[in-house]
Amino acid sequence: MANDYEPDALLSDRVVKRSLFVIAIGGLSLGLLLWIDGAEVWAHRLWAIATIPVIIGLAVSIWRDLLAGSLGVDAVAFVSMSAALLLGEPLAGVVIAVMYAGGNLLEDFAVSRAERDLKSLVDRAPRLAHRRRGEILEDVPIDKVGIGDKLVVRAGEVVPVDGIIAAESATLDEAALTGEPVPVTRSIGDLVRSGTINAGATFEMKANATAGESTYAGIIRLVTAAQTTKSPFIRLADRYALLLLPVTLVLAGAAWWFSGDPVRGLAVLVASTPCPLILAAPVAFIAGVSQAARLGILIKGGGPLEALARTHTVMFDKTGTLTVGGARLVAIETAPGEDPDEVLRLAASLEQASQHVVAAAIVSAAVARGLRLDVPEQVRETMGSGLEGIIGGRKIKAGSHHLVWGPGRPQAWAVRALRRASWRSALTVFVSVDGHVLGAILLGDELRRETPRAIQSLRTTGIRRIVMVTGDRADSAETIGSALDLDAVLADREPSDKVDAVAFEQRQHPTLMVGDGINDAPALAAADVGIAMGARGASASSEAADVVILVDRLDRVGEAVAIARRAHRIALQSILAGLSLSGIAMIAAAFGYLAPVAGALTQEAIDVAVILNALRALRPAWKPGHPSMQQSAARALQQVHHALEASLDRLREIADALDDAKPESAVALIREASAIVNTKIVEHERDDEGRIYPRLAKYLHDSHGLAAMSRAHREILHLARLLSRLSDELKVEDTDRYLIRDAQRMIESLESLVRIHNAQEEDIYEHAAAG
Repeated sequence: MANDYEPDALLSDRVVKRSLFVIAIGGLSLGLLLWIDGAEVWAHRLWAIATIPVIIGLAVSIWRDLLAGSLGVDAVAFVSMSAALLLGEPLAGVVIAVMYAGGNLLEDFAVSRAERDLKSLVDRAPRLAHRRRGEILEDVPIDKVGIGDKLVVRAGEVVPVDGIIAAESATLDEAALTGEPVPVTRSIGDLVRSGTINAGATFEMKANATAGESTYAGIIRLVTAAQTTKSPFIRLADRYALLLLPVTLVLAGAAWWFSGDPVRGLAVLVASTPCPLILAAPVAFIAGVSQAARLGILIKGGGPLEALARTHTVMFDKTGTLTVGGARLVAIETAPGEDPDEVLRLAASLEQASQHVVAAAIVSAAVARGLRLDVPEQVRETMGSGLEGIIGGRKIKAGSHHLVWGPGRPQAWAVRALRRASWRSALTVFVSVDGHVLGAILLGDELRRETPRAIQSLRTTGIRRIVMVTGDRADSAETIGSALDLDAVLADREPSDKVDAVAFEQRQHPTLMVGDGINDAPALAAADVGIAMGARGASASSEAADVVILVDRLDRVGEAVAIARRAHRIALQSILAGLSLSGIAMIAAAFGYLAPVAGALTQEAIDVAVILNALRALRPAWKPGHPSMQQSAARALQQVHHALEASLDRLREIADALDDAKPESAVALIREASAIVNTKIVEHERDDEGRIYPRLAKYLHDSHGLAAMSRAHREILHLARLLSRLSDELKVEDTDRYLIRDAQRMIESLESLVRIHNAQEEDIYEHAAAG
């Protein structure tokens, strides 16, 4: 993978700039020594000699600009230095030369500082791979690696190409791609992406992409685009800077005319260099791009950054963007007296024979629960309906209610399962054994955990309109839209319809489109700025988009908009402040208050101030007050919530099972629910209240949020006490449908309240980590 970050032409240009600065500063210094020694004539000659190479270099630069069809603002500096020599002011000329050449070096330093995070991505690109051929291990250039080659990745090395882990698990540092600092563990069969670092022991992998088609090569192509694209704002700044040339000449001429002193006109020229206008925008924009790169947000240059800053409307695809994408286990509905885990185990055992995405979801859910799967035999798949086969001598069916039930009407519990699936926009997989239907597995796509927070952060940054556009059916889309309080929901849209929807919004206001799949690529390309959720390797959408989010987190969209707006604001502040100060210096020089040398020094101070201010875009906005919680601590707290998910899922299953449970079964289920609540949930909430919240308080600007969370704790503990008392007093002979219904309401309330409470706590954790 070639490193073309600094080609020969750019390197040569930097050498010339450094040489000119050395000549100018050397001439100024030696001339000052001669002047102090009394050799004024030789000092003047040396200053003039040191100025001439800079003038020649400027003349070449201006000539190149003219050949390209433009006149560079360097003409002001050229006129200033030439006039200084002609008017017998070589000291002013050499000072201007030093300031001009030094300003170029300062600009190079500022840009390289701002580009450092982008450059680091390219510099660490792997060039060799260790390929295994039988017992032989050979080093080959990565462009010679083919699909299917077995590769060895040693500890500390960068993964050369995309592939699949073939032997042993691997611990990988994915920070370069995702911005996440904590290494992750991947198992055999998991995807590993090029550009990640092996943070553990040596492992083997099988390449499934060539170097040019791998993740890291794509990122480097995007980095190259990010470094070469020039934004409309910067081009506009160039044009405004060019307008300063005639204005400066007129003002300098007027100062000369009215004062009768040509040196006063020279002083105006010296103080008029439009460096604030030239430097502020590119430095601030590159700094913003660099800050975004550290968060796993790759912005392809200044143009997309400026478009992000102007965004009024954000449009989201649904599946895989607002939602997790793919099928997930939502619930298991069972016939009276059946075991949910057995329903899932049988279905997963059968689904091992299928390559369908639904089959993979069912198998994954069973494996996650630790269920033992059997090997199916004589499996027959009916496309669009399901599977049937033999497991342990019994005929198992898993599929649609038409496949399992046939033409007959489903039983009451199955009708209820279909109704609940409709409410949750879920797919239903019924499972039967030898013609007896045991239960139904509900699979659906669910919102990302961070989606509500991402929508809220966009509102906070100033986004006025948020729209969801999806190919899914209207009822499913409306459910998501109402949960997120979106401004509009557009359902049943084909890719071409999405493009039309984007075009309609664009006619009203600047529009941002966010998507993740191949079908989103046309809409991403059509929008003013497109953002691709590229963590899952959707290359078509990543190529079409202006911004690629390399970490699988939707809240990065709001952060990208916030970074872009701040960089744009800083660039504008730098330009206005710099031009204002330059204008004051020009007026002072016109009235004789600034000599040419003093004017040059003043202008250089303005340039330094402008660049330093523009570099503020490298860092997040400063927030007064409290320190920030470490990201690792916030993730650890979130993992505790994830560990509760299985208990909450079981509470939901118990609540559903109580619908038609007999007294004996109902008593057992209620007691199980009470035990789960007391041993898992109550302990968790008390730990939050007694240990976690006091630690969180020092990271928050006020305690109002924690006070509301404590109120939720009290309600959860109150419901837990009621359920525990009911459970303790239960007797089979006294259990009627009213008592069962009371218990069911308590369990449902607890399950819903804890889920909402956990989501709110995670928002607080994110806020505390953000500072």
